[in-house]
Amino acid sequence: MRTLVHLSDLHFGRVNQAIVRPLLERSWAIGPHLVVISGDLTQRARAAEFREARAFLDALPSPRIVVPGNHDVPLYNVLDRFFRPLDRYREHITEDLSPFHVDGEIAVLGLNTARSLTIKGGRINRRQIEGIQERMCGLGPEITKIVVTHHPFDLPEGSPHAVVGRARQAMAAIAACGVDVILSGHLHLSHTGHSAERFEVGGRSSLIIQAGTATSTRGRGEQNAFNVIRIGGKNIDIERHFWQPEGGLFGIASAEHFEETPRGWVRAA
Repeated sequence: MRTLVHLSDLHFGRVNQAIVRPLLERSWAIGPHLVVISGDLTQRARAAEFREARAFLDALPSPRIVVPGNHDVPLYNVLDRFFRPLDRYREHITEDLSPFHVDGEIAVLGLNTARSLTIKGGRINRRQIEGIQERMCGLGPEITKIVVTHHPFDLPEGSPHAVVGRARQAMAAIAACGVDVILSGHLHLSHTGHSAERFEVGGRSSLIIQAGTATSTRGRGEQNAFNVIRIGGKNIDIERHFWQPEGGLFGIASAEHFEETPRGWVRAA
């Protein structure tokens, strides 16, 4: 059994400070084997915001997998945006834009989908698709395989956003390598979907799990939230932990159970 804490869209620079300490305490109480942060650590990619984000990361349990989001690329400084888009991220967070964690039960690969040429959208390139194949295809079926991006592969019904660029090409590699789960953020909304609902590739359905915003004041109609994902062989449980302001704590608001079948992951009763 492996337990993951999945946080996203921290947005330091526009954070509800009352949430930060309870979130850290709850994360430590859960006792995860891995913490995953799927992008947008800052609001405007400023050095001071990255320093705040760094302090927050250091206070979380480890090990951690972290990927950048579109807000971690400077918006208003054109030179930095196009010539040094992730320099501050690399300086304060990590040099590794393709972080990888593997043990006897899980393999987790992070991919950077943030790009200079788009304000909100993101993209996966051909080299990253090759990286999925190199890292994931050789692993045995006993390993639950997980890919982490900031930009989503699926959307809640009615969402005005777009899925990540080259999603269909990436899904072909994901299906061929038997990737089980895709974790992402960006929407500030919690959501669970199946890749087969949008992409008919490879005859296998991966589980797509979105996290809401853990600490930002930009909730988009949903309370601050994060996911706890428990993985045990052919079973995956997802707990949605939502901020409860009246109690000053995060509590479980919903739980879902999924089971693996020959065609991939399906929701269980």
